[in-house]
Amino acid sequence: MRVQKNKWFHNRAMLVEVFIIANLAFLALDVFIAHSVNAFAHWGEWIPFWFSLVAAVLLLLIFGRSLTKREADVFAHLRQGMGQWTGLVVGFISIVIGITGMLFHMGSQFFSLMTIKSLVYTAPFVAPLAFSGLGFLLILNRMVNAQLLEWGKWILFLTMSGFVGNFTLSLCDHAQNGFFYSREWIPVFTSAAAVGFLITAILRPVDRVFLVICLAIMVINSGVGVLGFYYHLSSNLHGISSNLKDNFLYGSPVFAPLLFPNLALLGVIGIWDVMVK
Repeated sequence: MRVQKNKWFHNRAMLVEVFIIANLAFLALDVFIAHSVNAFAHWGEWIPFWFSLVAAVLLLLIFGRSLTKREADVFAHLRQGMGQWTGLVVGFISIVIGITGMLFHMGSQFFSLMTIKSLVYTAPFVAPLAFSGLGFLLILNRMVNAQLLEWGKWILFLTMSGFVGNFTLSLCDHAQNGFFYSREWIPVFTSAAAVGFLITAILRPVDRVFLVICLAIMVINSGVGVLGFYYHLSSNLHGISSNLKDNFLYGSPVFAPLLFPNLALLGVIGIWDVMVK
């Protein structure tokens, strides 16, 4: 009897796999723009760029191969053999790159002065942790059975951790201009709300109503991210320099607000998983 395969987009673990691949590919663009500010002054700044490209292509090839397997669970191929080991290796390397990048971004100035000012005006020190987050997510998808409630809880934990990063980035980035516009406080508050509700959903037994509220908070954060993208883009398009490229390189980080809808999407997958279990 022929085994009927499930549609991959009905499988939450496969959706997370697509999420990881898409984010790694996008990080290559983000890193290229960010490190172009100093023209890749240090050779090490090329490492996260090339790693993102190679890892995304490698995982995409393995993902495509898994779709050709005649198995009831389309994700099973990724949890065995080459698929599993590739995911684990890429995941661990991604974690190391993220932590190393964070230390480089904090730089010697912060470690010597240890002040709030040196922290705010250094390179965005939590930004490289996006690599670590994706690494942990990839390892989770290889080592934890997606049929268990534990899998959904870990997805929520990693989403919550991401919103901690969003809170920190929003606070530090907007502190550089003293929160000149009052609307710059919005992502600080919405990301803090996301952290509070998600950590409750992780640590406490919650009902469907609470999870629906969590979904609403994810939607709100998505809207905040899209609005932030508009404001950052508009700021750069009407920047003080006559050179548009300089406005984008040295102005508002145009892609930074998109971390909000990006994390919200992962949160929706986690909340969905907890709901159905």
